[in-house]
Parts: sequence; structure tokens; C-alpha cells
Amino acid sequence: MPARVFAALLASESGALTSAELGERLHVSPAAVSGAVRYLSQQYMVTREREPGSRRDIFRVHSNQWYEALANRDSVLQRWESALRDGVAQLGPDSPAGTRLQETLAFFEFVQVELAGMMTRWRAHREALFGPQG
Repeated sequence: MPARVFAALLASESGALTSAELGERLHVSPAAVSGAVRYLSQQYMVTREREPGSRRDIFRVHSNQWYEALANRDSVLQRWESALRDGVAQLGPDSPAGTRLQETLAFFEFVQVELAGMMTRWRAHREALFGPQG
């Protein structure tokens, strides 16, 4: 359901729809929409906004949703790295399990560095293609 909601928002003219509009377009219940947008919001893929002068929420994708989703993985990776360091310390770096955790930690540290560089390159590439973000 999150994929369907995300696709509906991407394909909409404005990139924003109310819960009722999403339910109508997708032929699903309000509960299904609610669960999907909650998940997408937690993943930084959609934002919840209030229509001016209304009590209705609208859900919006932004042109930089992929950037935001990846950039916000930084805190997740840091938590995993911390947990892996604790695991290595508890299991011992020379134990088979400790060695596996060290390798996993090295992978996440590598991803963290590569992700930061990739995001910097993306911002420059995006600006070259689409101009400054406004």
C-alpha cells in the first residue's frame, strides 16, 4: 500500500492529495491510506501539511524526496554502527561472531562515507540539470 500511495502522489498533477483523494484514486479504505502515509512519513518520503483555511491534511511528495529519504538514513546507520561496536566489544574482536560483526561494521562505515560523497555529487548534478532548488 505505501508503494501505491507514493506512486499516486508522484503521478498527481500537484504532487499532493488528501487522504480522501488517495482513497478514491486507489479504491482503498481510509485506514489503508492512513497506514501507508504514516509509513511514508516515517521514511521521509512524504510530508503531511494542512490546507490553508481547512482542517484537512494533504500529503505531498517533493522534488527532492529521494535525497531526503537517503539523507535521513544517516541517523539509522549511526545507530547500527553503535550497536555493532557494542557487539564487537561484548563478543570479542577475535571470536568468529565478533569478526562477522566487525566486517558488517566496516561495511556500514564505508556506506556512510560513500553516501555523504554521493549526496554532495547529487546536489551539484541536480542543480546542473534543473537549476537551483527553490
